[in-house]
Amino acid sequence: MPLQAPQRIVIQYPSPAVDGGRFPAKRCVGDRVVVEADIFRDGHDLLRAVVLHHPGQMSRPHRESSLWREVEMRPIDAHLDGVRWAGSFEVEKAGTWTYTIEAWTDRFGTWRDELGRKVEASQHDLSGEMSEGLVLLREAADVSEVQGDRAVIEHALIALEDPAIPESAKFDVALGPELFAAVERVQPRHESVVLEKPLTIEVDRLRARFGAWYELFPRSWGGLEGVQGQLPRLKELGFDVVYLPPIHPIGHTNRKGRDNALTAKAGDPGSPWAIGDETGGHDAIHPDLGSKNDLERLTKAAGALGIDIALDFAIQASADHPWLTEHPEWFHRRPDGTLKYAENPPKRYQDIYNFNWDSEDWQGLWNALKEVVLEWVRLGVKAFRVDNPHTKPFAFWAWLIEEVHREDRDVIFLAEAFTRRGVMRHLAKLGFSQSYTYFTWKNSRHELTEYVSELATGEEREYFRPNFFANTPDILHAYLQNGGRPAFEARFVLAATLSPTYGIYSGFEHFENTPLRDGSEEYLHSEKYEIKDRALDGPLLPLIQRVNSARRANPALQEFSNIAFLDTANEALIAYAKHSPVAGSGGSPSTVITVVNLDPRQTQEGLAVVPARLGLPPSFTVQDLLSLHSNLYQWRIGQNYVRLGPGKSHLLRVQL
Repeated sequence: MPLQAPQRIVIQYPSPAVDGGRFPAKRCVGDRVVVEADIFRDGHDLLRAVVLHHPGQMSRPHRESSLWREVEMRPIDAHLDGVRWAGSFEVEKAGTWTYTIEAWTDRFGTWRDELGRKVEASQHDLSGEMSEGLVLLREAADVSEVQGDRAVIEHALIALEDPAIPESAKFDVALGPELFAAVERVQPRHESVVLEKPLTIEVDRLRARFGAWYELFPRSWGGLEGVQGQLPRLKELGFDVVYLPPIHPIGHTNRKGRDNALTAKAGDPGSPWAIGDETGGHDAIHPDLGSKNDLERLTKAAGALGIDIALDFAIQASADHPWLTEHPEWFHRRPDGTLKYAENPPKRYQDIYNFNWDSEDWQGLWNALKEVVLEWVRLGVKAFRVDNPHTKPFAFWAWLIEEVHREDRDVIFLAEAFTRRGVMRHLAKLGFSQSYTYFTWKNSRHELTEYVSELATGEEREYFRPNFFANTPDILHAYLQNGGRPAFEARFVLAATLSPTYGIYSGFEHFENTPLRDGSEEYLHSEKYEIKDRALDGPLLPLIQRVNSARRANPALQEFSNIAFLDTANEALIAYAKHSPVAGSGGSPSTVITVVNLDPRQTQEGLAVVPARLGLPPSFTVQDLLSLHSNLYQWRIGQNYVRLGPGKSHLLRVQL
């Protein structure tokens, strides 16, 4: 037998919660967080519940603390006699937010409900019921600190205790809405229960969820100064993040030559991922690219245009990295003393050596890497694309991201982890703001529908933010190799409209699609090993600019979990709708329907079926945002005929 009276109210399955609260859910500044939970108790007493929330990491709430704010929860399936409740609040700033749920027995509401049903049934002699109500009203009057509420309650007490007032009039007073509202605000929270442990939400700036990334090698654009000169055009095209592969000195030992040749020729620049030479390592900039002053000027110029500069954070070293002599204990060595270069079979990286995470001086290694990141942050870098984070200790990333966020909470971390699904999920839970995905390898209607639906509707929607890169310096998919311009158009529209965050690597807009060899996903004459002569003049740029403009003007395209796939009666056509209650450029809630012809060779036609559950009118007008002439079409609930050329798309804004 318990020593104390057991709790009679149950709070179960709160959300958002990741792994039962072990990890925080993720949101962005300005989001409305909808909190849900199953809340019930034995018997038939009525309940009330609130969400208590606070911008910070807090322990269990104290009602006398003004730090906690609360919003009411209400049953969301009461008509089905369900137990699921919901309430919401807005997160106004970045950082850790804490929330919990409190529920209690509503004694006055229960009494009022019972009395009302008996009065409606014309039951006689309710004096006993009225005496119970008087007790509850006196209790409420004693604790009320609001003069208006106390006056309402005391006025009701006088009326209910006056023998001269008819019983029917007393019922009217007891059941009055004004009295009910006054008592609900002040009555004690009987049998109050809160979650055993508060839950947390990590709130990032909007760029963590929504942005267009453009990847370029600075050495192909005239160094950091040359990149700065491209910023106005990148802004005009609608890009939000400019991502630079490693900008550090490149090693000489085992330097790779053109097309990944084992021996470099004179003038071969080497791979930027072979970091470090006699001039410096991860904390230095290759002298051919510029200086730290140049980088700071670049980040300031980008920031003035609303663009973030992202750097690559690759934890590996060339044989010439200063740390090999300064801290030899930080590197792996074979029993014979030789260094073991990096491998990812069948790929071999003879110019790169990995760090020894089991070093006795692992703390020194961790701190050195933290200082590297913080130095770039202090120079204005706002994002890091992290190379292969799944091959480094998970605990390191949790620690590093938290340490960096102590100094600058706006820094974004993108995980380049093309690995097992569970590992990718875990990295996101640990704090990575975004992650690369399997999107590059999902090309059929079925593959795309299945994968995006999993990300958008499963538990990953609470913490895993996908970045749909259409290509990378390492990934040239066979679909792009064989599909020509139509394939590039289709994949771009898919990446930019399926996910609120996407990226392309320069050369995409020029339809670069020649592989190193048949069956390879690597580029022939890869920019990883040679310098290109780049310019922002590709024929795909007008489409890119139109799509980016549409993404900015339509809030529906700035979310991920709001997707609804539509039937098309043709496997070569994929169609989906996105809706946001936030008004777009048209001044009404934003709804966008996208239809893409996945076939890069033939025109396809079909029927895009708009279901009634989307809440659209029986008939409505859509504007094609990809058309130069802003074509208008009449669509309806049900079947809509679509005909698209190879790789072509409709991006249809619903006009209400």
